[in-house]
Amino acid sequence: MILLGSSSPSTPAIIAPRPRRLRHRTTTPSLPHSRSPHRHLVLASSSPAPTPRPLARAHRPGAVATAAEMVFSVTKKETKPYEGQKPGTSGLRKKVTVFQQPHYLANFVQSTFNALPADQVKGATIVVSGDGRYFSKDAVQIIAKMAAANGVRRVWVGQDSLLSTPAVSAIIRERISADGAKATGAFILTASHNPGGPTEDFGIKYNMGNGGPAPESVTDKIFSNTKTITEYLIAEDLPNVDISVIGVTSFTGPEGPFDVDVFDSATDYIKLMKTIFDFESIKKLLASPKFSFCFDGLHGVAGAYAKRMFVDELGASESSLLNCVPKEDFGGGHPDPNLTYAKELVDRMGLGKTSNVEPPEFGAAADGDADRNMVLGKRFFVTPSDSVAIIAANAVQSIPYFASGLKGVARSMPTSAALDVVAKNLNLKFFEVPTGWKFFGNLMDAGMCSVCGEESFGTGSDHIREKDGIWAVLAWLSILAYKNKDNLGGDKLVTVEDIVLQHWATYGRHYYTRYDYEEC
Repeated sequence: MILLGSSSPSTPAIIAPRPRRLRHRTTTPSLPHSRSPHRHLVLASSSPAPTPRPLARAHRPGAVATAAEMVFSVTKKETKPYEGQKPGTSGLRKKVTVFQQPHYLANFVQSTFNALPADQVKGATIVVSGDGRYFSKDAVQIIAKMAAANGVRRVWVGQDSLLSTPAVSAIIRERISADGAKATGAFILTASHNPGGPTEDFGIKYNMGNGGPAPESVTDKIFSNTKTITEYLIAEDLPNVDISVIGVTSFTGPEGPFDVDVFDSATDYIKLMKTIFDFESIKKLLASPKFSFCFDGLHGVAGAYAKRMFVDELGASESSLLNCVPKEDFGGGHPDPNLTYAKELVDRMGLGKTSNVEPPEFGAAADGDADRNMVLGKRFFVTPSDSVAIIAANAVQSIPYFASGLKGVARSMPTSAALDVVAKNLNLKFFEVPTGWKFFGNLMDAGMCSVCGEESFGTGSDHIREKDGIWAVLAWLSILAYKNKDNLGGDKLVTVEDIVLQHWATYGRHYYTRYDYEEC
């Protein structure tokens, strides 16, 4: 059925398909739905958006709710290109006010769908979530409606739209739906370590089926599409889904069923971390009266994981967590884990000008989307270049995931040569890559790299295809646990500073300087 709307600025008349009854059903896998041969298409001008509809809500966790108006139609909206929608190494980043322009986000999303192979869109499962910064919740609803209109089968959303960038990568690679489907990609809503808020930054990037950022062949095609786009598809009559409630909300469209599955943000990621690290040894370390711990979430998405990971799973005191309530504006701060912006942590660790209490033995922070990290000891800063080298040097002994050995190591071009020396001494394959995590992902997909990092506070491994801030913190806790496994009852624990000094004594010390030019 094709419905032709007026080309005038007024909202076109739509003859809605017959609604079906509201119903609830369990998530037991059902037989495949047949695709309707009829396409409900509305051709429309770029008229004002319709009045928002009430939220469609899942009935309960583990259940599927269907909206009273479950059948939606597809609208083809006219649009014009915007200049400058070229994705960088970490996607498209602009001020929130830029993204709020009419059709701006929709243009980029449709250009992305058009750049992907058909089988990664039609009938596919995609993830849509991010660091929870301002405009994220609006963006989730827009992208979900566009996904439905473009024939996507289901959208996975972290509760309250919160998923760290590394968790998204893990979910793409590991999560399986009740009917056996896996995600083919993800829209990640983040501007990483940039500030958030109504006048600050927003960002969006697309990750592929391997869990890593889209390669240049795809981002170039996206950019090309943004320069010529004239229309996009959206299910305007699809009600907003309540993403604060865990559960599945189901609809039916021209091409069959469409689901929005809201799930717990932390469960899948914690499950993966338990396959990598020895949680029991870390728990023993954190239980030692001689060891103290502090983690600063900088009011970013790491807060959605911190209590569950460090307190509930590993037994740390809740008082050891700083700024671990995710906020749309990051509490008015700059969510960049460095000595300048993680000021509260820096002071607590004895490195600030006003420090006047005994610091913890170990401190760490993560950025807005939890892919970057900073590691500190008592009155001691670990540079990112030293951090990745030390993790690589100690990984086989300290981290069960690497017990059979490292495939190789890699660093970005601007990162110091500390990792090079470790690779040479341990007879490991070594690679230097351009800036951009996708280049590490190429090595990992080829089975040539296990641990990698960059001087911009990014560290990771081949467990996913993104850098991973909480993984890096757990890696350091694992090294400390291993070094102290026979010493927890002794007079003095091996400290972060001890580990770094011993590393320098073995491999030499490397110096470098980083300059940040902001708002240029």
